[in-house]
Amino acid sequence: MASLTVPHLRLEPWSEGDLDLLRRANTPEMTEYLGGPETEGQLLDRHRRYLDPEANGTMFRVVLLPGGEVVGSTGFWDHEWGGEPAYATGYGILPEFQGRGLAVATTLAVVAEARADGRHRFLHAFPSVHHLASNAVCRKAGFAFVEECEFEYPKGHFIRSNVWRMDLTAAADR
Repeated sequence: MASLTVPHLRLEPWSEGDLDLLRRANTPEMTEYLGGPETEGQLLDRHRRYLDPEANGTMFRVVLLPGGEVVGSTGFWDHEWGGEPAYATGYGILPEFQGRGLAVATTLAVVAEARADGRHRFLHAFPSVHHLASNAVCRKAGFAFVEECEFEYPKGHFIRSNVWRMDLTAAADR
């Protein structure tokens, strides 16, 4: 694999002040492959879920260094795939910061967080088969393509997704 120039960023735990980040990402452009923008009530529910890592996984805001701009969000949570416990991940970089390699850097950072958590062997991502950029992020971050599937996200909305998998027990050579 070719080496990647990885932008410097930091993942910070989701906090009360991050509701505005959800609102900024709740645009037709950012939610095109996820069923479209959510209502304010849905955003508030999502924010409350993100604040409860014990029940809903570990969510982060993505901070670009050295300036400290909040550029997006990511996280990982328990998920079952193929009858086995695993993690799932998702990520989103705000439009004004896209095209700089931040999604790949963010994904590599969340892989490291899931690896350190250590409860599951695999981390999965489920981008829409039509979301070429998100699938490229998975490929560039070193995930292995598994298959296509019907995937429910958000609840009640099914999308045709590619299943990408990272073996967290493999050596971290990036």
